[in-house]
Amino acid sequence: MTQNIYDDPGFFEGYSRLQRSVDGLAGAAEWPAIRALLPDLHSLDVVDLGCGFGWFCRWAAEHGAAGVLGLDVSDNMLARARAETTDARIRYDKADLERLQLPAGGFDLVYSSLAFHYIKDFAGLLINIRQALKPGGRLIFSIEHPIYMAPRQPEWLVGADGGKVWPLNAYQIEGPRVTNWLAEGVVKQHRTMGTTLNLLIKSGFTIAHVEEWSPSDAELALHPEWAIERERPMFLLISTRT
Repeated sequence: MTQNIYDDPGFFEGYSRLQRSVDGLAGAAEWPAIRALLPDLHSLDVVDLGCGFGWFCRWAAEHGAAGVLGLDVSDNMLARARAETTDARIRYDKADLERLQLPAGGFDLVYSSLAFHYIKDFAGLLINIRQALKPGGRLIFSIEHPIYMAPRQPEWLVGADGGKVWPLNAYQIEGPRVTNWLAEGVVKQHRTMGTTLNLLIKSGFTIAHVEEWSPSDAELALHPEWAIERERPMFLLISTRT
């Protein structure tokens, strides 16, 4: 079963204070890049895997989706999502992505934001997603970049010149990474870039776009504090087609 860290009271309290939790999609630095990958949602059937507070589900409905299903393993997340949603086209269910069973040919778009790096059986999840997509359907998702996730101690170091250096190590050693982010013992599953892309290809997806997110010049003008994000990629964004 997926580690349900979001129902840990301390973790959930800390997560709820993050900018992306308070401001929703507008508070997620990578959102403009993800939005650019999305198709016209008019009349599409959409599922959001790891829907959290339901921000994307509501956005999809506002942009014309025929129906939106939000799935999450966390009762806390689902309670917040339901409390903030009034659109009848949106429904939320509890689901463990490690054991997910989606209906065959049920969706035009499978979307996921920063959830798949918690999944151990990513290959199995992709097989299930592939059969759940209609012909011409899309899988669009973001994960923590493998370079960001790989280090055993994922914290900035200070280089000889006084600048910050990202300590990349153990990159080729795939498997769990345990970090203390908002709570102790948060488990993520590191996979190399090659493994991630090859699993998608093997599962029958055509890769349409791969982006190692970095703030643009325009974004840096508004958020100069994001300059450090050009030192190493934090997010990996992938768009695929069936």
